Amino acid sequence: MGNHRDDWIERIRLLLERAGFYVADTHGIRPSSFDLAARRDATLLLVKVLKNIDALDADEARRLQELGGLFPAVVLVVGRSSGVSDLESGVVYTRYGVPIISEETLTDFLEKGLAPYLYASPGGTFAPVDGDRLRTLRISRGLSLGTLAGIAGVSRRAIQLYEDGAGAEVTIVERIETCLGEPIVRAIPIFELADAEEAEPPAGRRSRRPTSGPAEHERSFVPSGDPWRDGVLGQLDQMGLEVTVTTRAPFDALGRTPDILLAALGSLRTALHRAEVLQGLARVAEGHALFVVRERVHRPSIGGLPILNDSELKRHRDPDELLDEITERESP
Repeated sequence: MGNHRDDWIERIRLLLERAGFYVADTHGIRPSSFDLAARRDATLLLVKVLKNIDALDADEARRLQELGGLFPAVVLVVGRSSGVSDLESGVVYTRYGVPIISEETLTDFLEKGLAPYLYASPGGTFAPVDGDRLRTLRISRGLSLGTLAGIAGVSRRAIQLYEDGAGAEVTIVERIETCLGEPIVRAIPIFELADAEEAEPPAGRRSRRPTSGPAEHERSFVPSGDPWRDGVLGQLDQMGLEVTVTTRAPFDALGRTPDILLAALGSLRTALHRAEVLQGLARVAEGHALFVVRERVHRPSIGGLPILNDSELKRHRDPDELLDEITERESP
């Protein structure tokens, strides 16, 4: 996509900012599983932009979901097409449990308050049914399960499932709404989706937070075979920071002090390249960032990004002490 992709990401960034989000642009750092991080109040998003959503494979989807669970954040892909077909406006798609929408769908939601009401699955296009409303309308009109099932062209069991919150094919929804004279579908809350199962039948809600701590997201420090890297991350982990090593992210590990701490490792040259992105991410995550280098450092920070060499890091024995120094160095 070349520069065209850069322009597209910039449009998404400006769209989010106009909607009141504070946005960190991470797409200049490669490799990275997400292109934008954005926060508005308690909503934190990790957004990936793809021309063809079929390019999202299982491994990349898993990494994106793991990062979402660590913060925690809602993960979202903004796409343009699937194969040769453009994505439809107002429809939520999924790949490996990751919700996907078009730019137009996101624009309608942010600027017009129009949430999507449809989701695509291998079996067709479905709508999430407001089960309580369907049951109330059916009873108020004196219709039995069997009668409504006959009108909709489905089984009595299917109507029971719809009343329990399962989704229904669009054609079936249209028949039921024509009979009842009222809408029965509910909007899909795309900024509240833990994953695509939230939008698909059977309806069920799962917490966006890891249910048993960072262990579910490759918790803790796993040696990589690089003695220096392993030593630095091991030191952070031994402090009690609950370090989780990341892959394909602008940072190398996420820890907690209990505030979020994004830790990156490398050379001063790499720190210069990543300083703005890491600081932006830390602000969006309402946490802190730290860059650890091998070289001797002659400045406390780069653009507000605290820089410590490995020897300075070894002086610290607990998270509070480390955070105090990080906070002191955050001023440019």
